[in-house]
Amino acid sequence: MIMCDPLLKMEHLHVSFGRGRNRFLAVKDVSFDILKGETFGLVGESGSGKTTIGRTIIRIHRALSGSVYFKGQVISGRISKDLDRTLPKKIQMIFQDPMASLNERAKIDYIVSEGIRGHGITKKDLSERIESVMLDVGLLPEFAYRFPHEFSGGQRQRIGIARALIMNPEIIIADEPISALDVSIRAQILNLMADLKNKRGLTYMFISHDLSVMRFICDRIAVIHMGRIVELAETEMLFKRPLHPYTRALLSAVPQPNPQVEKQKKLVVYSSAIHQYATYPPSFIQIEPGHYVYANEPETEIYRSICNKTEQD
Repeated sequence: MIMCDPLLKMEHLHVSFGRGRNRFLAVKDVSFDILKGETFGLVGESGSGKTTIGRTIIRIHRALSGSVYFKGQVISGRISKDLDRTLPKKIQMIFQDPMASLNERAKIDYIVSEGIRGHGITKKDLSERIESVMLDVGLLPEFAYRFPHEFSGGQRQRIGIARALIMNPEIIIADEPISALDVSIRAQILNLMADLKNKRGLTYMFISHDLSVMRFICDRIAVIHMGRIVELAETEMLFKRPLHPYTRALLSAVPQPNPQVEKQKKLVVYSSAIHQYATYPPSFIQIEPGHYVYANEPETEIYRSICNKTEQD
């Protein structure tokens, strides 16, 4: 991971849907940084708000309050026409369902290059860029003249990756890019994304519900529950010393390769009622360097004692 100033920064982001009495707050006071060159993971169960955060970054959803910064420049709310035109070239998204995100009536060459058409690029340069990006994702250039339904799920996801890459983005938001794929294909896509990151100097925000996948690809992981970040740490630190009860519940559900261990495993069930937040208001605090937890004062003392005891052992 390359340590530097944040490429993407989020401060006290709130996102809601609906109006008046029907308003639902989907994202609650979320703040984090993504450093250039890292893979930042956002993990949580379905409905936790992780995809909403990704879609807010690329301006599909509007932020209720708070700010999103890209390279120090505010990209949430009203922005200039020039920034609105150039931002899609810098931030791209890979969607969860490769078939639903591709125009089934368009050929692959148009799907991949749609974002750069009309920007003064010649037909020759356009053809060369399509061929280059197709090869980068492991597809033959002649595939460009076929339709999406002629490809497998893994190939369609490669097309989605190619569509993002042709814009030469600095950061890619990957929204559960392997959850709709066969198990045998998932490792191929993860390896492809890792190779492209090294080759092109990319930064990823990787969204998933699967912690075992996150451990393979992510440098840091933020755990989100009901629209709020409850724990954030470097990947190995999170697996070695999970502090928040919700994080421990997610880790308890990760399958183990040992059948004997799997038989004896006990799932942890999480309930927010254990926290007593009405009596002791919580906040998002740093327990140890680089390790943040959403906790109240009594919980903070417990978490710090756990960290100190682990270090002594």
